[in-house]
Amino acid sequence: MIISRDELASFVDAKNSAPHDLLGIHDVMEINGIRGVVIRAYLQNAKNCTAIDLASGRSQELEKIHETGFFEAFIEHIQNSFRYKLKITTDEGGSYECLDPYTFPPILSDFDAHLFNEGNHHRIYEKLGAHVITHEGVVGTSFALWAPNAKRVSVVGDFNNWDGRYNPMRPIGLSGIWEIFLPSNLENFRYKYEILCQDNSMVLKTDPYGNFFEPPPNNASIVTQLHGYKWNDGQWVRMRTSVDFKKNKISIYEVHLDSWKRILEENHRPLTYREMAIQLCSYVKSLGFSHIELMPITEHPYLGSWGYQVTGFFAPTCRYGNPKDFMFFVDHFHQNGIGVIMDWVPAHFPKDSFALANFDGTCLYEHSDPRQGIHQDWGTLVFNYERHEVSNFLTGSALFWLDIFHIDGLRVDAVASMLYLDYSRNPGEWVPNKYGGHENIPAIEFLRETNNLIHSNFPGTIIIAEESTSFGGVTRPTEFYGLGFDLKWNMGWMHDTINYFSKDPIFRKHHHNQLTFGMLYQYSENFILTFSHDEVVHGKGSMIHKMPGYGMLEKANHLRSLYGLMFAWPGKKCLFMGCEFGQSNEWNYCQSLDWHLLQYQDHNGIHALLGSLNTIYGNYPFLAESDFDCRGFEWLVVDDYTNSVFSFLRKGNTGELMLVVCNLIPVTRTGYKIGVPKSGRWLEILNTDSAIFGGSNVGNLGFVETLAIGSHKYEQSVELTLAPISTMYFIFQPQGLIE
Repeated sequence: MIISRDELASFVDAKNSAPHDLLGIHDVMEINGIRGVVIRAYLQNAKNCTAIDLASGRSQELEKIHETGFFEAFIEHIQNSFRYKLKITTDEGGSYECLDPYTFPPILSDFDAHLFNEGNHHRIYEKLGAHVITHEGVVGTSFALWAPNAKRVSVVGDFNNWDGRYNPMRPIGLSGIWEIFLPSNLENFRYKYEILCQDNSMVLKTDPYGNFFEPPPNNASIVTQLHGYKWNDGQWVRMRTSVDFKKNKISIYEVHLDSWKRILEENHRPLTYREMAIQLCSYVKSLGFSHIELMPITEHPYLGSWGYQVTGFFAPTCRYGNPKDFMFFVDHFHQNGIGVIMDWVPAHFPKDSFALANFDGTCLYEHSDPRQGIHQDWGTLVFNYERHEVSNFLTGSALFWLDIFHIDGLRVDAVASMLYLDYSRNPGEWVPNKYGGHENIPAIEFLRETNNLIHSNFPGTIIIAEESTSFGGVTRPTEFYGLGFDLKWNMGWMHDTINYFSKDPIFRKHHHNQLTFGMLYQYSENFILTFSHDEVVHGKGSMIHKMPGYGMLEKANHLRSLYGLMFAWPGKKCLFMGCEFGQSNEWNYCQSLDWHLLQYQDHNGIHALLGSLNTIYGNYPFLAESDFDCRGFEWLVVDDYTNSVFSFLRKGNTGELMLVVCNLIPVTRTGYKIGVPKSGRWLEILNTDSAIFGGSNVGNLGFVETLAIGSHKYEQSVELTLAPISTMYFIFQPQGLIE
């Protein structure tokens, strides 16, 4: 026996930290005065083992020196290593041949490791994780993992009976990365990493860079190939890079895939990615939305987290199919002219023992100090953005979805909790930054760097911040010291508007400022107006049940007028599923939307209105072009709190005008005079009280002509009939276009 007893014991006891130094073929100086090479193999369920020289065909039997399957042979008078294969006879009498994984050089280069350690490997998802590749002319599977504090790491899975003794990985210098190449195509095999910690405890972890997982409770990673799907969205991607989205219609339908629609006849199962692609795309297209936004489809073990407690940052959830099924989903939407945005969660991660928490026996991805590392609101762990490898992991995740799955944008969740060290913390429960302030400087730098990389690598994609504070410059470019997001959810407008509309009309005159206040900060950021999933859960009531009234008819009138205001107000639009037809119940993540409600006029009318609003938003491009331009908005009636009437203009750069009037109490007003900047005909293009939407059909018979009576600083005005509880749109029609 050439190997020392201690070295042999390190394999038998699964404690060897450098298996490639002993296994495989190695030159030795000499043994008993004879020079040669030594071949070693540690094989599971092996009775005999022979090494066969691939060039000469010469064979050399290896001696089994330990009952667990450790083999060794010294080949005399051989001066150099050679390529060989192993012929193995199993304990059961069968036999097979394979190449020795411990004869292959590393997959990762020193430069890869260097870039990763400094946080600048922007395609790290191609290196870490499991990949079926061709290496040294051999098709096999590479595994690579970052676990800098581990004493030993092994890949375990279906291919080695989950025994960590047989495929230990090698460390790559001082990078903290462990890797191995197994010369076999292991696609569809399950695997995890067995990690020996510094205290000699053992943990079994799924792959942080895994691309596919089995369902809970086992949650194993699955080797899968992401290449090979034939995309058909080239025209869409080219268009995306050439269009200034800030000046184009963005109307987003927010979706939770599991509960959008279920098949009742099949035990209420959710639709698959491919089923959803066809049905959801057709539905969204029919209503005129430009994008969908997916609540997190990154892998997550607990459905009740709605996807926001992520354990697979590089994997679409297996609940609805495999990664290529999700590629089909995105591809189909693109071919139909619909963009796909997904929620992305770099703020925190769950404590599940199989995932990132305490990954190599230490607080690797999270802060060790609970004042920095524990999220108070959700009981989750906060990423340590100061570690370059952690920020590289998250940046790589963002780029991965845009690269591999052609995603059109990311809505970054819980940005406010990332920006502030004292978010949801009492005095003494947080650690100030190096300047004594409460800003989370590493997190801010991470967001700015990630946004820059997305914009430079994937032009035309949209990055949206869910940020609920007054932090300055969220959508300001980073070169002007902003965070570099494209859009920000207008949480203030959302809360003020819902609060106003929830009031009984008799009290609304006392809350008039809730609808006017938003214009004071409207152009401080690039805002997107949203009524999201957060507003229709946890006892908040559905959108329609937030509205006052004694019956569904009254509530529907109020909701239609609210949606009319939303689509007329400057900013892009986002609406959560079910809100578009006035779902009565709160959203329930584990059951289908109440599609049967569409048979009723109150709900079908809201549904029809959303289609009309999206059509108008698209048919009058100046609305989208001026969403972020303060010159595109002008108050006309801002102080008629007694009558709860509001009126404003939306204006285009080349003279386009849309007059918007809201009458938000149940009183019909006739002869209501509003000054307008141009004389002529104003077409009534939308009335939320129209009979086709379920209203009382009070209106202006299609148009009004201006009167030579001055009002609201203008020399001419229009006299309108204002429908009760309504929002009305009037488009100025130049004289030459009047028939």
